[in-house]
Amino acid sequence: MLIELLLSQTQLTPLQLACLVPIVLWAYTIFGLTGFGSSIMAMPLLTQIVPLRTAVPMILFFDLVAGTLLGMRSRSHVHVGELRRLMPSVLVGMISGLALLMFAPERPLLLLLGLFVLLYPAWNLLFKRGFSELDPRLSVPFGVVGGMLTAMFGTGGPLYTIYLAGRLRDAAQLRATTSTLIVLTAFGRLILFAVAGLYANTAIFALAAMLMPCAIAGYFMGGWLHRRIAPDKVIRVVWAILISAGFGLIYRSALG
Repeated sequence: MLIELLLSQTQLTPLQLACLVPIVLWAYTIFGLTGFGSSIMAMPLLTQIVPLRTAVPMILFFDLVAGTLLGMRSRSHVHVGELRRLMPSVLVGMISGLALLMFAPERPLLLLLGLFVLLYPAWNLLFKRGFSELDPRLSVPFGVVGGMLTAMFGTGGPLYTIYLAGRLRDAAQLRATTSTLIVLTAFGRLILFAVAGLYANTAIFALAAMLMPCAIAGYFMGGWLHRRIAPDKVIRVVWAILISAGFGLIYRSALG
């Protein structure tokens, strides 16, 4: 009865809801494993079923819950120095992204992001061997562009991860620091979305209520996998996920 009531608010069929379940479960299994990737893995699939302006605010709720759970369990691994280095640039990017949200065309931005997210990790995965340290000054472009994409599409996580993977050798530290950054930006997005009036759509809350158990289950499944996969393999999983996400974004931009 409750599911039927919630479905009536979303205008989705039971089959469409059933298709959303594995998408959310998969996305947050990846989040539990790596500390990032939920939005960029889910968005290309979610937006085939629900509108972008519904999918992005809904995923934000899941990011807040999963990121908070991960932060509580792994806060000792967070690299505070890298967060302090990134956050000013991320905030500038998010403010700029809010301005662009109303005017910038979506397809070219997603295509550019998809190409970058595809090519950079493909190079790392196929041609580079071992850890290669990035210049800390790169926190500015990565933070600004990542913040802009976070505000507009919720897809800034790969850029934060690319930068942090070039600064942090330890896989647990990379996972904890990335997830903490995502939680911090999620609170910023929550304020931006509330100001923009996106949460006037009650379908967002109905969908979030139905799919939240899938997000939490995926998070714990990913955490279980993280404890059983060697750190060097986790880094390679990160690059492989980014390549998959890049293909997804290019596909979505091609479809318009």
